[in-house]
Amino acid sequence: MPKKRGKKYIEAAKLVEAAVASNGNGGLDPAAAVALARETSISKFDATVEAHIRLGVDPRHAEQMVRGSVVLPNGTGKKVRVAVFATADKAKEAQEAGADFVGGDDLVKKVSEGWTDFDAAVATPDIMSKVGPLGKILGPRGLMPNPKSGTVTFDVARAVREVKGGKVEFRTDKFGIVHAPIGKVSFDSDQLHQNLAALVDALIRNKPATSKGQYLRTFFLTATQGPSVPVDVKEAAKLHTSN
Repeated sequence: MPKKRGKKYIEAAKLVEAAVASNGNGGLDPAAAVALARETSISKFDATVEAHIRLGVDPRHAEQMVRGSVVLPNGTGKKVRVAVFATADKAKEAQEAGADFVGGDDLVKKVSEGWTDFDAAVATPDIMSKVGPLGKILGPRGLMPNPKSGTVTFDVARAVREVKGGKVEFRTDKFGIVHAPIGKVSFDSDQLHQNLAALVDALIRNKPATSKGQYLRTFFLTATQGPSVPVDVKEAAKLHTSN
């Protein structure tokens, strides 16, 4: 049974339809899409603006899985609680960098018992043999430290600062779609546009060599609970910097 939409949502969706119809390309310029996503937010709270991008990849093949991270220049607008699995000097380094939870065997044990009250995790390589078995708990929640995303490292201070400063991890789902936040509705449009450009740049830099044809297939922005705003994929691709 289709979900019944409220009056505010219907009015917001009409604004999107009108903007797309007047544009004539089936999608808006990224800057216009960002502004419209903010305008059509219907939440009473400071909603998150998200990007949903379908890529020209087949995630059934490991070599076409797109995974990486990007530090958004204006952050995510969210207070991120970081847990660090480390011992001795590296534990102290993590604490000084602002980690919320730091520990070795004690933290591993706490998580193994089901505690996951944090938003991101970092681990030093020497403790990963103990953290690895936590994958069944952390993996489904997107909390498992990973070398590809820079969260398995001896440079824990840098990793903590990046995560707290707006580092976003991304990976394609089983449909080849990447879902990632680019900030809050309270951000101004320029801040969101800069964050979006950083995300697109990172995605294109992580394009698999085996991906053929058009890479950015469909592209939508949406504020939490708001309507989806289509983005012109050709214009979006121009956000990638060549250097």
